[in-house]
Amino acid sequence: MPHIRPELDLRSGSYDDVLKRVERSLDVRLDRTTVVRKRRSMGLASDRGTWVRVEVRSPEKMTSQGWNGTETSSVLRGVARPSWRQSVSWNDPDEGLTWRADETDFVADHPVKPGGILTTDPELSEDWWATLKSSLTALAEHSTTRLATPHTETITQARVDLAISRACDGQIDTRVEQWSAAHADLNWANLTAPECVLLDWEDWGIAPRGLDAANLWVNSLAIPDLASHVYRDYREELESKTGRIMVLFLCADIVSAPASYSGPLHEPALQAVERLVKELQL
Repeated sequence: MPHIRPELDLRSGSYDDVLKRVERSLDVRLDRTTVVRKRRSMGLASDRGTWVRVEVRSPEKMTSQGWNGTETSSVLRGVARPSWRQSVSWNDPDEGLTWRADETDFVADHPVKPGGILTTDPELSEDWWATLKSSLTALAEHSTTRLATPHTETITQARVDLAISRACDGQIDTRVEQWSAAHADLNWANLTAPECVLLDWEDWGIAPRGLDAANLWVNSLAIPDLASHVYRDYREELESKTGRIMVLFLCADIVSAPASYSGPLHEPALQAVERLVKELQL
């Protein structure tokens, strides 16, 4: 029987055996001093002036469309993103895990907020906002068979209904009528500054219209002026029926968690839930 780790978390442990395999497969040398760790991924600079992202998943998280989001994002045009170079993936039956590494162009600018909740206005330039706008417009117009997988789970009508039902009572019209291509994990950790580049494309695909705008707005709620800027720029999407459902979907997830988990996002998310339930009431 393969050994299954109780929880996938790459923020602790060395995983040097994994990194050595990546180096051999991609013919690069990785700079361990540059490592950026997340729960299920690590990123490092290479001696080729590129960036290598290493991700791990358990078999039950694998889908029929694969998990090659970074690779398939290379077909996108008009989107500010790192160019994909090459990749490698392999199965580790002893640990019950599957690994993948993607090499992309190196992005010198840092994420707006590498982790946690953004609580200080990043004071982004008008050029930054224009680049984001044009990128999301180009992305939404792209045709793809990929399905978006926020947090590695495919987004479906059933998933939306379940998340909203956990936080809201009563009959609410949550039917998603418009779908388009989305990044599906658009938060301040996946946007760089001062130049705007969209990072981490593993979850992109078809999603309810407005998911990206809703994600950015919800993740800006701790800074009212920033949230207002996002709302002004994406008012058409956020005020569409599907956009409102996406805001409710994301805010319902926040208010369903302990207030200590979401911190300054909890109260404004709760207010948004109360407003949207009234607007979408049957």
